Amino acid sequence: MYDRLTRQDIAKMEQEIEHRKLVVRKEALEDVKEARAHGDLSENFEYKAAKRHKNKNESRIRYLEKMIKTAVIVEDDSNENEVGLNDKVTIYVEEDDCEETYKIVTTVRSDSLNQIISIESPLGKALVHKHVGDRIYIKINDSYGYYVVIRSIDKSDDESEAISTF
Repeated sequence: MYDRLTRQDIAKMEQEIEHRKLVVRKEALEDVKEARAHGDLSENFEYKAAKRHKNKNESRIRYLEKMIKTAVIVEDDSNENEVGLNDKVTIYVEEDDCEETYKIVTTVRSDSLNQIISIESPLGKALVHKHVGDRIYIKINDSYGYYVVIRSIDKSDDESEAISTF
């Protein structure tokens, strides 16, 4: 699967990679070297922790590099009156008789606990390019779905959410 990313997502990832290679990697290597000097490695917790930290950093670098390499660049091609990337959308959920507000972002910046949803999610896919007043069926699976009505769209160019880490 290819991740759909904006140019700003890729720029943030490249900054993180550079920081991890130039700063974190150097610190991790120093920690390993210092812990190794403490003696018996088989019972040296500091050494194992330092190695684990170093390996996690290298794994994150590889992960980000692979995401950049396989990314599909997306632009917000929505009109002024329709839902697009980085827009806050207030919807009315008919089934629950409540309003909810979500921000539509790329996959790496999604955070569903904070109402920041991906354009790849069922709700995100259904909302993109829709207008205020549209009634939309959100299909979750073959046996369940629900209707929402778009109440408002708040256009924004703010892409300040952090790239999610694992």
